[in-house]
Amino acid sequence: MEYKDYYKIMGLSRDASQDDVKRSYRKLARKFHPDVSKEADAEAKFKELGEAYEVLKDIEKRAAYDQLGANWQAGQEFKPPPNWDEGFEFKGGDFNSTDNQKFSDFFSQIFGDHSAQSGHSRRQSHEHLRGQDSHAKIYIDLQDSYHGATRNISLNSPEINAQGQVQLKHKSINLKIPKGIKPGQHIKLAGQGNPGSGNGQSGDLFLEIEFNIHPLYRLSENDVYLDLPITPWEAALGGKVKVPTPEGNVELKIPANSRQGTKLRLAGRGLPCKPAGDFFVVLQIVLPVADTEAAKAVYVQMQQALDFNPRQSLGV
Repeated sequence: MEYKDYYKIMGLSRDASQDDVKRSYRKLARKFHPDVSKEADAEAKFKELGEAYEVLKDIEKRAAYDQLGANWQAGQEFKPPPNWDEGFEFKGGDFNSTDNQKFSDFFSQIFGDHSAQSGHSRRQSHEHLRGQDSHAKIYIDLQDSYHGATRNISLNSPEINAQGQVQLKHKSINLKIPKGIKPGQHIKLAGQGNPGSGNGQSGDLFLEIEFNIHPLYRLSENDVYLDLPITPWEAALGGKVKVPTPEGNVELKIPANSRQGTKLRLAGRGLPCKPAGDFFVVLQIVLPVADTEAAKAVYVQMQQALDFNPRQSLGV
């Protein structure tokens, strides 16, 4: 997927004001409109311009796009940095509208997950209106779900400064993370969304939970998986080994004649949600390196002593 430099497409610097964005769009839209332009690629440029304007005219989309950084080059192979959207607060609305489907894969990759409904309707402007709900994604550790935790999190919400430029406003929240929470679930903080108008109540803040990548464990629904390296003799002869789990080390019995990829289940030791998940140990047989004469001699002895052909089922 190629990176799109929306500022370059619109001929703007990254510190351009929102008024600059509007002026540039009007000028370029007249230049590249397919009905009037004589440019050979006018239709493609007009479509590209429309996508760039869709992002830069909206302070939330623009702020989210800016968080990707300014070091990417147009056309460069692009993959969003890990957790790039963490703590970015946006109002109730829909980044995933049907109109957005006409835009590029790059647009969908960036804005496809930022969709939510405000949960209330607007009435006449002179009434006291409840504030819009806010939404943000936060990342926690797997162990936070196992034990519950209290974390201080930082949120960034976009606003327009006195120069008409988009800037991020920072705030910190002490958050209680409940035991057993799963990715995709939300924590609701009542009254911590956008302020209402007049005497209207503030909206709520909804925090979507995602998990940080763990160096040992991976998650599937409520279950947790661990790839466990074992020796060939542990696989062949069986034995007891220590296994790390998010709740501490446990002793696990390896059955004799275990094969590569064998799954051993520890019931109820997955995520402590309802129903609780299981913990699966996936056996990964690791061969010793024959890097010494003694090690080579052991392999030669095995070759001579064992009548073993792993390709027998292939007929060769």
